[in-house]
Amino acid sequence: MGASLVASAFLSTAQAQLPAPTPNRVYVSSEKDNSIQVFDSQGARVAAIDVCKRPRHMQFSRDHRQIYVSCGDSNQMGLVDVASAKMTGTVALGDSPEIFDLSPDGKVAYVSIEDENVMAAYDLQSKAKLFEVKTGGEPEGILVMPDGKHAYVTSEVANVVHLVDLAQRKVVKNIRVGNRPRRFVLAAGGKELWVSNELGASVSIVNTDDQSVKQTLAFKVKGMRASDITPVGMALSPDGKTVWVALGRANHVAEVDRASREVRNTILVGKRAWGLTVHPDGKTVYVANGLSDDMTLIDTAAGKAVRSVAAGRVPHSVLVQP
Repeated sequence: MGASLVASAFLSTAQAQLPAPTPNRVYVSSEKDNSIQVFDSQGARVAAIDVCKRPRHMQFSRDHRQIYVSCGDSNQMGLVDVASAKMTGTVALGDSPEIFDLSPDGKVAYVSIEDENVMAAYDLQSKAKLFEVKTGGEPEGILVMPDGKHAYVTSEVANVVHLVDLAQRKVVKNIRVGNRPRRFVLAAGGKELWVSNELGASVSIVNTDDQSVKQTLAFKVKGMRASDITPVGMALSPDGKTVWVALGRANHVAEVDRASREVRNTILVGKRAWGLTVHPDGKTVYVANGLSDDMTLIDTAAGKAVRSVAAGRVPHSVLVQP
């Protein structure tokens, strides 16, 4: 057996011997505590993991044994080992990294670098920067398409979504959406790109075949001005039928029927509902509330919040280990 095959076999055996990640763990990045708060699925806090400065967006590695977290004040991506609950390394990024997405093979991270107005690509194994693409002011949301050929990037200042050809390493189309676009959800089998417009109190729905805005969904909350409704985080239910939208300073989460675009329900949560995610079983939505320093758990069947738990100072994003 050749040396490379021996090394590969040894690595596969070593990985198989590693402890499996604990299921039903909920991870919340806490910007002011420089940590990831860890909970069980019912909201009981079980640990805290010290990471780099001002942790924001998080994603699991493909095998769910690592958490990648972008840290806005230390200009790094933290590499967190889930089993040991420790940060084991970092990747140097640009100035004020925000949201990122991974290539389909999990080897490359595409990161919005807010203060440099670029989307930058990094090799996660070598930790080398591969290239960057110039964007409009304050890029944030990034979504890589499942085939790995294109990425979408929001520009908060330009009020556009950039379509980036990753092979050509350039923007090939600018899609005008609402005011201050922030985050994405890919729905309808990849045919619809939902874009939250923070200062437009709305979501733009983009047809990914022709890159046209097919509809704009406006939100209303009784007793609140449109300027108080600031949608940012979104998540798709496991069955693909519901889009959950965090309405920011409106302190509510909207439950939207994906097919009809009808808002079925708005649910009161904490202050400045920001990032959110849905448990893989579809029964619970976890909402990070940035101004009340807590996380709200929503029972999806009942359509109401069941509890809020302290989640560190300025919680940003939520991950759930299936």
